[in-house]
Amino acid sequence: MVIYENEDLAAVRAQTRRYVEERVVPVAETWETEGRVPREVLTEMGEIGFFGLRVPEEYGGVGMGPLASLVFAEELGRSTFGGFSITALVHTDLAMPYLLNYGSEEQKKRWLPAMVSGEIITAIAITEPDAGSDVAAIRTKAVADGDGFRISGTKMFITNGVNADLVFVAARTNPDVKPSRGISIFAVERGADGFGVGRALSKMGWRSSDTAELVFDDVWVPADHLVGELDRGFYAIMRNFQNERLVLGGMALGESTKALELTVAYTKERRAFGEPLWSKQAIRQRLAARSAEVEAGRHLIYHAGWLMERGEDATREISMAKAYLGELVNRVLYDCVQFHGGIGYIAETAIERMYRDARIHSIGGGATEVMLDEVAKRM
Repeated sequence: MVIYENEDLAAVRAQTRRYVEERVVPVAETWETEGRVPREVLTEMGEIGFFGLRVPEEYGGVGMGPLASLVFAEELGRSTFGGFSITALVHTDLAMPYLLNYGSEEQKKRWLPAMVSGEIITAIAITEPDAGSDVAAIRTKAVADGDGFRISGTKMFITNGVNADLVFVAARTNPDVKPSRGISIFAVERGADGFGVGRALSKMGWRSSDTAELVFDDVWVPADHLVGELDRGFYAIMRNFQNERLVLGGMALGESTKALELTVAYTKERRAFGEPLWSKQAIRQRLAARSAEVEAGRHLIYHAGWLMERGEDATREISMAKAYLGELVNRVLYDCVQFHGGIGYIAETAIERMYRDARIHSIGGGATEVMLDEVAKRM
């Protein structure tokens, strides 16, 4: 851990942790009920600089690398509110990179400064009712029409979908070639004719994030809303999946660490049969074992981030870390609920909420089975 973190990253960690503890934890329970993170909170985070960690200085950011995203994600994970964490991370690390890595200079000047400040919040719309990790199977289409394109289709499980100002949409632009060679990315602004929320989705966890089904009913966008090269969107998506999985792994790491801290503290205070629960060998050894596993996950994910920082292909390591931490956070939270006893099953306690939030980690952003296949391909 020490070898990966420099003074700048330590500052990001400290500032994020302080913000989470002072501005999020005391009030975020309300966001769970409302099903969204208040816009003023996101604007505040932008003003502080959290949304510009990976953005070059010329567009209002600070120009850091993948490790900054990982530190940021880990500290957000410690908030105990997964919906809050993913709301921010979808904007900074799932959606924004499409503009950063593939957008034209004109597009960057048009949108990036407002994305950094939090004035524009973004989403990425890839998943469909019949296409998730299998990106090549998407059916949403974009047909050339004059000096633009008309987009038709439906996207599902889109985080920030209800409240996003700008959505990066994957659509099929060439049906006559191999599926992976005919997909493009378009920037679609809120309010475009024919673009709307089909329905807001109620979830088991991540309740403070808004999640939506998005409908594109013959939505026309000008040609200058094409992000990157025509028909090359599949490769952009595959590349950014590595960044997405890095931050989701970091988020799971932060959640695991915080859950163990809460449970160790609880078992040292809670008494049963005249002694603290911590005095029970079975309990403290199980928590010690989970702590060792979390520490192993920490080194695995930070090594993957370090490889990305160096510009190396880290698909194998990222896939390992995403699979490992996605499963581990669920094991950790299972034990944490168990050792909290009845109180761990009561709604509105941190551990109960974290238990529900953790379940998505082995599914979203690439299911464990998909991740393990990515590893197997490279064995």
